[in-house]
Amino acid sequence: MYQQPKENMFLPGVAIERNTLIHDIVKQNHRSADVFRKYGIEYCCGGRWPIETVCIAKGLDYEEIKSELLNTCNTIQLPSSLPYEEWPIDFLINYIIHIHHYYLKTSLPETEVIFRNFTEGHSQKFPHLEDAFELFIQLKKELLPHIEQEEETIFPYIRQVANAHKNNDTFAKLLVKTLRKPIEALAAHEHKFVNSSIFRLRQLTNNYVPPDNACTSHKISLARLKELDKDLVQHIYLENNILFPKALRMEQDLLR
Repeated sequence: MYQQPKENMFLPGVAIERNTLIHDIVKQNHRSADVFRKYGIEYCCGGRWPIETVCIAKGLDYEEIKSELLNTCNTIQLPSSLPYEEWPIDFLINYIIHIHHYYLKTSLPETEVIFRNFTEGHSQKFPHLEDAFELFIQLKKELLPHIEQEEETIFPYIRQVANAHKNNDTFAKLLVKTLRKPIEALAAHEHKFVNSSIFRLRQLTNNYVPPDNACTSHKISLARLKELDKDLVQHIYLENNILFPKALRMEQDLLR
């Protein structure tokens, strides 16, 4: 006999009932904190109230808040076996821009606010996190202009090279000689700086594992850094190991 599925059983984000504590929702998925912060709802040490009670107290619609929480936390996990090497250059570039660049543009400013607020309030108890925060800021200052340069200069050039290579363009050799971009230097710099920063962040945060006495804000800060780490590892791999080498091979073919 068919039974109506329980609420949220197919959603990988969070399980929410009217009496679920704010604190417990954040423990299930750190991204729920973004929604609570948006509406001024305490989710750390003072977040031990049922979500419906808090919504009533603040004049918020429980169903709307719940829906926003589920949408925020319902992240899609892509399989690790995707055939990136076989993707056309245009598709690979679009993937990098719409997945990895979009993530950095939206996540880095949010992570900075969360990490800064936590570090300022707990610097005496966890002094090593001040170094981690400064390193994160350096990484953010490096990454945002870098992805802008890629989207405005490097990627359009690679698209032109790929198109000329595909169509055996008569002026392809001239195109490469006049427009050639420093792809090798860009890849080397990015690889060195980002990887060294990630390695140091792992050292400073014990591989993003919170201590036993960590509060919710502490756990959220580390969870966001771990998420950033994971994204950057794949991002750098797609560019340095697949996209840039493929573009360089096309350049050499066109010059010959």
